Amino acid sequence: MARFAYKNGDLKATGMPETIIPDLPPAGNHTTRDIVFSQDGKSLFVAVGSASNNNDDAREVHRANILEYTPDGKFVGIFGAGIRNPVGLAINPVTGDVWTSINERDTYGDNLVPDYVTHVERGGFYGWPWFYIGANYDPAHTGKHPELASKVIVPDVLLQPHSASLGMAFYDGKMFPADYTGDAFVAEHGSWNHAKGAGHEVIRIPIEKGKASGVYEDFLTGFNTDTNFWGRPVGIAVAPDGSLLVSDDGSKIVWRVTYGK
Repeated sequence: MARFAYKNGDLKATGMPETIIPDLPPAGNHTTRDIVFSQDGKSLFVAVGSASNNNDDAREVHRANILEYTPDGKFVGIFGAGIRNPVGLAINPVTGDVWTSINERDTYGDNLVPDYVTHVERGGFYGWPWFYIGANYDPAHTGKHPELASKVIVPDVLLQPHSASLGMAFYDGKMFPADYTGDAFVAEHGSWNHAKGAGHEVIRIPIEKGKASGVYEDFLTGFNTDTNFWGRPVGIAVAPDGSLLVSDDGSKIVWRVTYGK
């Protein structure tokens, strides 16, 4: 992982990159590495997806984890484990909790395994690869590690399987109605592994006093009809004017979502 010097107004990186974390696990099956800083700026969290669909071999060391470092790149430890592919990271502005959006495992049909969005507890274990959504065994690992079954944390918000949940952001702008403040928006990219094409939308997760009830709702749709797709949401950011920016690698567009009475 590298960093570049930045001054306000820069439109491109300048100067030489400074490597601060030289030893992240190699690219493997999941190549993205999202990062987020803690609310107090003292921790840097790095999401590292698994090297496989559901293997439990040596390739998975320090993978399917959210890793914690100091801002200067010193390894602190594994913050959250058993998280197959934690693509999106964000900090809840009310609680300061780390939240993540997850791509769960494939090969078990259109209806398993649910993707999810959740806050991550320090030292928490979320089941991969042996379990999913609590103490439900992955069929490939039935009977393994029974001592871990009771330790699996059930995620906050379960999503349609194979939605391919990617970037997320908490809304802290002033353009949308007041009841949107603090809510989470998540990009559902859509996976290859669903017969009718799950995802292909942006969802809103209502947050009350820093917590989710498990409910989510469609927010930005229209990227597909049945199995014809022309848009695939990826990243989400709240612009300074309070609009919502959504990158789309299907249409190669950044959408700007505004609110008008």
